[in-house]
Formats: sequence, C-alpha cells, structure tokens
Amino acid sequence: MSFSVTILGNSSAKPTPKAHPSAQVVNLNEQYYLVDAGEGVQQQLIRRGINPLRLRAVFISHLHGDHCFGLFPLIATLGLEGKRTPLDIYAPAPMGEILDYHRKYFWDDLPYEVKWHEVRTTEHYIVMENNTLEVWAVPLRHRVPTAGYLFKEKEPGLNVDKFKIERYGLSIAQIVAAKRGEDITLDNGEVIPNSMLTYKPYNARSYAYLSDTNYSAKAAERVHGVDLLYHETTYSDKEAQWAKGRGHSTTLQAARVAQLAEAKRLIIGHFSSRYKDHNALAEECRTIFPNTDIAIEGEIFYIEEQR
Repeated sequence: MSFSVTILGNSSAKPTPKAHPSAQVVNLNEQYYLVDAGEGVQQQLIRRGINPLRLRAVFISHLHGDHCFGLFPLIATLGLEGKRTPLDIYAPAPMGEILDYHRKYFWDDLPYEVKWHEVRTTEHYIVMENNTLEVWAVPLRHRVPTAGYLFKEKEPGLNVDKFKIERYGLSIAQIVAAKRGEDITLDNGEVIPNSMLTYKPYNARSYAYLSDTNYSAKAAERVHGVDLLYHETTYSDKEAQWAKGRGHSTTLQAARVAQLAEAKRLIIGHFSSRYKDHNALAEECRTIFPNTDIAIEGEIFYIEEQR
C-alpha cells in the first residue's frame, strides 16, 4: 500500500511571490486527505496533479488564515466540479459557525453536504477512523486552540505461510483460525503455535503533522516512534525568544521534538518570510537530528513499507 505526503505550501502567514501557506495532502492507498488549507490550495492541488474531487476529508489545525483561508473557495469549486458525496471537515470551533455563514451567503445551492466535526484541541484522541487508518488529534501550544494530527495506518492482518499450509495440511477452517491469531491443533493432537504459521506482511506506518506550536515534549511523546514527522520551524535558533512569544518553534526545538519522539525522519516548514535560505535552517536542525529535510513545495515524501 502506498503512503505519501505531498507538500502544497510551506510558508508562514506573510505572503511571498514564490511560496504558499500551509497545506499538505496525505495519500494512503489512493485515499486522499487534505491537511490545512492555506490560500490558493485548490490551484496547488491542480498543479500537483491531485484531483480535488478525490479528497475524502480535510483536517484543519487551527483557525489562523494561513491555515484555512483556502478552504472556502475549495468547497465552492468542488460543487462546480460536480461533487455529490459528503465532505468531512475536522477543525476546532468555531469552524462550524464559519461554515454556516458561508453556507448562508455563498453555498445556498451546494450539491453536496459539508460535515463539520469539532476537534477538541486539549485531548489526544481518535478524530477519524476507517478500515485502514486512524487519525489522532495531538494538542499543541499556540496562541489559539490548535491540534496537530497523527495519521496511523492500521495493523495489517496476519498472513499464513503457504509452505506451512502444505506441510501441515491445513484446512480452510484452520487457515481462517490462524489468521485470527489462534494456535492450531492438528488431527494427531499436535498444537502448532500461531507464530510458527503466520507472519505480518508489513509493519503499520505513521505520519505526524505538528503545525504552529511552541516546543512541546508532550506532543513528542504522543507521536513517539513516528515514521515521518512534520514540525513547524518558523524561526532559526537565534530567534528563540521571538518564537516563544508568537507561539512558534525554532529549528533546534523542532529537532529536539524529533529526537525525543525517536522519529525516523523529520521535515520542516512554515518558514518565516525573512529567511531566503531554507537549507541553513535545515542545517541547524541536523546538528541535533541528522535525518532532516525541507518541506519543498511539490515534493512528495514516501513512507516505505517495513517488513
């Protein structure tokens, strides 16, 4: 199964000629989820070859414009494109009031349902779940109620070794029981431990999106062991006091979160417009967490299966 993250925007609040505000698409086995929706997100989707109609849900971290101003024209465009199935939007309050306002004045004839689900930003809990995925809210420390999101692939079912099926002459019923995790008793009374018959086809993977936040050791704990971690890095280490007052993180703080979380890989973004050289910011992170990359617009980060 494919698991990837496409970067649509990597800048902070102030617009620049070449950078777009926060937005990403998580793709798990051709199921597409939009994470934050800064201005121009629908154009960015089209530029990156992602059909907006394929979006299953939208996750908004907080109600600052550079993270949600692109959502409202996107909803209108989806109607023009012929969307008929509901669109689930997960966001903190008062997003419901904002959606109601747009519905009253701009979406009176919208041909599909927009379903808002309130995200409780002080709780670590599952906000969405389906057959293949869990999405957890991760409380963050910003100037307004904010949640990051942890995308966790569900554990795959057990496979039965076909050579063991032949060796022990397992019946269909015994194969099904083995897939449920049961030990198998043969006709001669011999008990075969489940671990000798089955294997996990791959290890479940995970991606964490930690948007605007001060340094948070608690957030690191809640995404512990994550395969790919995105962490905002608005400022360099020299601007630590400024970052603290604005509810943001520095390069070294992001790196420390990745280190504490024992993440396999870190990507950084949400850069202040004052920085023209993002490589310098990445180099600061690498002094603590070497496996750091830049969230370059248009880049796709793949989370490979680990067997």
